[in-house]
Amino acid sequence: MNIFSKIFKSRDKPENRFNLNAQRFISGMSSSGKRVNERSAMQMTAVYSCVRILSEAVASLPLHVYERTSTGTAKAVKHPLYKVLHDEPNLEMTSFVFRETLMTHLLLWGNAYAQIIRNGKGEVLGLYPLMPDRMRVDRDESGQIFYEYTLNDSDVLAGKETSVKLKPFDVL
Repeated sequence: MNIFSKIFKSRDKPENRFNLNAQRFISGMSSSGKRVNERSAMQMTAVYSCVRILSEAVASLPLHVYERTSTGTAKAVKHPLYKVLHDEPNLEMTSFVFRETLMTHLLLWGNAYAQIIRNGKGEVLGLYPLMPDRMRVDRDESGQIFYEYTLNDSDVLAGKETSVKLKPFDVL
């Protein structure tokens, strides 16, 4: 073999290391054989840091309810939802913690849900975040969407008005 044949010899083609089959994708298995889910992903520093930065950034943005006026818009401080959304969605959480939780759920599960607590007049008293992995969204016989939330392995809380699905563009 002469020197030129060694120089101009074709190299090996790079391997396609991204050969992911559907079964592995659906089962949540990684190439190492370990299961990857939302909880195990949060144990990785990079994932935890990204989720934390994004959720805290979104939660720190000001959230106000506005009303239309003759000159444009103005903060609707007297609106019934203003205190719930801006100050305190429930007795256990500030607005920041609530929105941070919803954003974390959105980033990890792709959805965020909150249970709406109402008084006898139908007014919103509070919002409580629900775990997305315990929520099932379906349609009844008439085509109406309903939400089914599993409290634990045996109890199920079901109802059309007890929870709401927030799409990515609807997250507070």
